[in-house]
Amino acid sequence: MMECSYQEPIGQTTEVAGRFAPSPTGQLHLGNLRTAVVAWCAARASGLEFLVRVEDLLRIPQSDAIESAQIADLAALGIISDRPVVRQSERSHLYEAALATLAERGRTYECYCTRREIAAEIAASVSAPHGRSLGRTSDHYPGTCARLSERKRRQHQREGRPAALRITGTTTEISGTDLVAGSYSATVDDFVVRRGDGIAAYNLAVVIDDAAQGVTQVVRGNDLLESTPRQMFLQSLLGLPTPAYAHVPLVVGSDGERLAKRHANTDGGVTLRELQSAGQHPGDVMAGLLMSTGWIGTPMSASGMIPGEIVEEIRATRNRVDLGALAEVLRDKCGEPAHNPTLNWRVTPHSPICRDTL
Repeated sequence: MMECSYQEPIGQTTEVAGRFAPSPTGQLHLGNLRTAVVAWCAARASGLEFLVRVEDLLRIPQSDAIESAQIADLAALGIISDRPVVRQSERSHLYEAALATLAERGRTYECYCTRREIAAEIAASVSAPHGRSLGRTSDHYPGTCARLSERKRRQHQREGRPAALRITGTTTEISGTDLVAGSYSATVDDFVVRRGDGIAAYNLAVVIDDAAQGVTQVVRGNDLLESTPRQMFLQSLLGLPTPAYAHVPLVVGSDGERLAKRHANTDGGVTLRELQSAGQHPGDVMAGLLMSTGWIGTPMSASGMIPGEIVEEIRATRNRVDLGALAEVLRDKCGEPAHNPTLNWRVTPHSPICRDTL
């Protein structure tokens, strides 16, 4: 068993930064924007640069237009990248180099399984006697292709089956401490690092990009907390630093479900442009987002301010502003959902996780 816990990144790089990394698949809604605001304030409060990275591994025809709209929405709130925006679709050479390193170290193998085949084998192992003793969850890969014979491998190749690449990580125990969610641990399975279509998997790409850009602080939605042990495992294999992680609560609609575009039908505007069309100023939206964090008390104290002034407002009222202080407030807000009557949304409660497998 290998233990990995958070530690300050080591190395000679002077590029230390926080980041926000949206995918250009749709407009940023209030949940996305809240995470961006928290990440921006956390970076500024910690004296770090702030970066915007476009995670466009899976591009669609509208990707360029959506990216431009997302960057414009961030700029309207005063959130601008300190360096040129980086796109994952332009960095495949970095991911291929990392995959080559892992292969040289004997840490990857080809996988020809379809999702249906994986689901069937997992179901069979669970229904068999003592199947649960393996501690697998519904998405824990059972290691089928790790045991694949050469004859079967050649058969799959003749049939033209595409091969994904999986990392060898079976039963590796990963532990960490998230600045908001608290302590967690998980057993990492043999997860995919390159898809069957040749595109790098998200977990690999994000690890390489964070290290290459000198990202030492990752603030993102708590829906990505379960991905963190896998990313920490890759960091340990590749000798890369582990950033400080802070996974913040998600925004939900009035129905209690994670905020989505469909909530515009019941909750009013859920994107900045919809709210602007309804007469709201970006500064008012920023105030509502900050109110949900607990960093400011009343909407009037932030209305019309630019983000830099808001950080100074927080500093003046709380004596200090750094990631630890911001995380303390976020943890306090996790206990009681914070409803925002102006924008008709609230923040989900959140508690630390401890899972057998991820």
